[in-house]
Amino acid sequence: MVCGGFACSKNCLCALNLLYTLVSLLLIGIAAWGIGFGLISSLRVVGVVIAVGIFLFLIALVGLIGAVKHHQVLLFFYMIILLLVFIVQFSVSCACLALNQEQQGQLLEVGWNSTASARSDIQRNLNCCGFRNFNPNDTCLASCFKSGHPCSPCAPIIGEYAGEVLRFVGGIGLFFSFTEILGVWLTYRFRNQKDPRANPSAFL
Repeated sequence: MVCGGFACSKNCLCALNLLYTLVSLLLIGIAAWGIGFGLISSLRVVGVVIAVGIFLFLIALVGLIGAVKHHQVLLFFYMIILLLVFIVQFSVSCACLALNQEQQGQLLEVGWNSTASARSDIQRNLNCCGFRNFNPNDTCLASCFKSGHPCSPCAPIIGEYAGEVLRFVGGIGLFFSFTEILGVWLTYRFRNQKDPRANPSAFL
C-alpha cells in the first residue's frame, strides 16, 4: 500500500505522537534529575520544564487517541493546537538564532536579575560571583568566595556558552516545528480519508 493510504497515514500519525510522548517524558525526567541532584534549585525553571513536558504529553495523547479511533473532533482540536504550537515555537526558534551578542547580553542580564535561585545555581556551578561586578557585602555560593579567593564575574563565562546554547535550542526548536507542521498535514489528510474497515458508504 502506498503511503497515501489510510493505514499509512494512521501509522505515521501514531509514530509522530509516540515521538512527542518520549520527548515529553524526557523533559519531565531531566527536570526531576536536575532538581534531584541539586543542579537546579529554581522551582520556576523546573516548573516551566515540567509544564512544557506535561502539555506536550497531553497533546500527544489527544493525537494518539484521535489517530487510533479516527475521531474527527479530537483530530480537529489536535490539528488546531499543533498549528498554534508550531507558530509560537517557530517564532521563538528564529528569535534564538537571530540574536546577536549584544542582545544575548541584555537577555542574560534580564534573566540574571529576575530570579535569585537561578542566580545562585549559576554562581555555584560556574564558580563566579556577580553578573558584571560583585559587591563584597553580598552573598555568593561560589567556592572561590567561600575560600577567600577573588572571583570572576559571571557575564563573560555565561557569554561563552550563551551563543552555543541559543543556537542549539533554536536548531532543536526548528526541527520540532517542522515535525509539527508535518503532523498538521498528516492530521488534515487523515481526517478526510475513509476507514476501509467501515461501511464504504459512510464517511467517518
